[in-house]
Amino acid sequence: MEAFSNLLEQLYYTAGTKAKAQLIADYITNTPDPDRGWATAAMAGTLRFDFFKRNTVKKLITEHTDPALFAMSYDYVGEVSETVAHLWPHSEPTDSLPSLTEVVETFASVSKQKVSDTLAHYLTIMTPAQRWALLKLGTRGLRIGVSARSIKQILADYGNKDIKDIETLWHAVTPPYVDMLSWLEGKADKPDIENAVTFHPVMLSHPIEDSNIDAFTKDTWQIENKYDGIRVQLVVKSNTTFDDRHNNNRAPDEDQPEKALFSRTGDDISHSFPDLLETINGNMVLDGELLVIHNVEDSYDSTEGSAKTSANNEKTLSDKSGSQVSLATQPDVDTFNALQQRLNKKKPSKALQSSAPVGLIVYDALVLNGEDLTEKTLKARRQALEEWFSENSNNRLFLSETLTATSPQSLRKLHTQVCQNRAVEGLMIKRLDSKYIPGRPKGKWFKWKRDPLVVDAVMMYAQRGHGKRSSFYSDYTFGAWEDNQLLPIGKAYSGFTDEELKKLDNWVRRNAVGRFGPVREVKKELVLEVAFDAAHPSSRHKSGVALRFPRIHRIRWDKPADEADTLANVKALIEQ
Repeated sequence: MEAFSNLLEQLYYTAGTKAKAQLIADYITNTPDPDRGWATAAMAGTLRFDFFKRNTVKKLITEHTDPALFAMSYDYVGEVSETVAHLWPHSEPTDSLPSLTEVVETFASVSKQKVSDTLAHYLTIMTPAQRWALLKLGTRGLRIGVSARSIKQILADYGNKDIKDIETLWHAVTPPYVDMLSWLEGKADKPDIENAVTFHPVMLSHPIEDSNIDAFTKDTWQIENKYDGIRVQLVVKSNTTFDDRHNNNRAPDEDQPEKALFSRTGDDISHSFPDLLETINGNMVLDGELLVIHNVEDSYDSTEGSAKTSANNEKTLSDKSGSQVSLATQPDVDTFNALQQRLNKKKPSKALQSSAPVGLIVYDALVLNGEDLTEKTLKARRQALEEWFSENSNNRLFLSETLTATSPQSLRKLHTQVCQNRAVEGLMIKRLDSKYIPGRPKGKWFKWKRDPLVVDAVMMYAQRGHGKRSSFYSDYTFGAWEDNQLLPIGKAYSGFTDEELKKLDNWVRRNAVGRFGPVREVKKELVLEVAFDAAHPSSRHKSGVALRFPRIHRIRWDKPADEADTLANVKALIEQ
């Protein structure tokens, strides 16, 4: 634990990326297994369990110090772990600290009733720097200026491997990465993940610019709707039924299928969408958009062996037996608000699955019929998908429709047209010759989202930020008028420059009228122009509305607060 604490302290005070990478590489070289693997997981954010909750830490410190002293200290410091690390009143440092592995294994096995006592013991035998490392590790709040991809690059350099090899392995191996690290050092074979149902790093896009639009040519690009759902990856190595291990934690056996649904960041969300997974068989990795789709029964009915009739226009191709199967049934897609009911549900009820059925609009294929397609061009991958849809059928899968534009002018017109669809947030424009490359390769894929919605709102509260922003009031709650009362409609902590942040922080300090711990109530005088992607009705908010992805678009220093938008104006923007 001491070596890990020293590493974090050095990283915290080191600015250069190369210098940070060298510190981490030296640590991996000089630290034994499995400590170095646990440290790697902590820095990369792949440690999948909390040792203790932030509330546990707060409750513990208030039991051992004056709560008012903690509140004032926390308000000044702006960060819980640092405050507790210095404020902890007991100190019995020891030269024989437990190893990082001992700490991990202790908290992984200790009963809930003994977590606080165990934490208190460790805090007492540690120095402030070591306490900080433990608290950040235990709450998975580690922010040291090194991204997960940087950790992968450091590992690739350490083992003289291509980062693609690390990317391929990353989600199939688990901390403390003993086998992977042995392979990087040439002491073992590469871990075998051939049969693993695992997440594959996704290819991402860049926001489109006017120059990209002006350079558009119809024979170079594929155009698709950018649906307003969540990007997912469907991984299937099965020919039977849904693997119920997601529902009862039972380990799979040889007769059970292997399939999973992952978010774009690699989180396994299979348990939330059994209605999708139970219908899927094959050997493939599909990239697509998860949405609530109300006509999931309108596509090919495999039980009857024929294509159902849809109210929408439907393209069909003949399969090998001559039957007509749906190639691109137009899905009846609902808004993101409908999908939100399904997100983070560990065990969705049958009623919810029925009222909000999900389906997948398939954009791309990394693997199809067991064949790796990532080195093929998008044009070839699309052709393979069309052939697969012509020979296979599933009432939850829809092949993404390709759209047509012949010039930059017609592309702009197409963008305007598709943005009228409530379930579409813009266009995806992809080079036909692009291979499927993890990360965000330049010039390959572009996203062209609809223009954001904008309202003028009044700042009501401000809160200190975290990390480098812990000294600034950077998180702002804002509201809209209902009669003569302001009702909060959202919170934003992005969209402004560093210089604007300094001005906002100064304004908050000069205009605070109330204090609630780290939160300041301010005079209802400053108008913020807030941009957001969509407005939805919400029973959880007093205003009755929730904004999607709100951010500060402009600071209206010039505008009187009584001229800000009303709640009625905001509600008028709700998608009906």
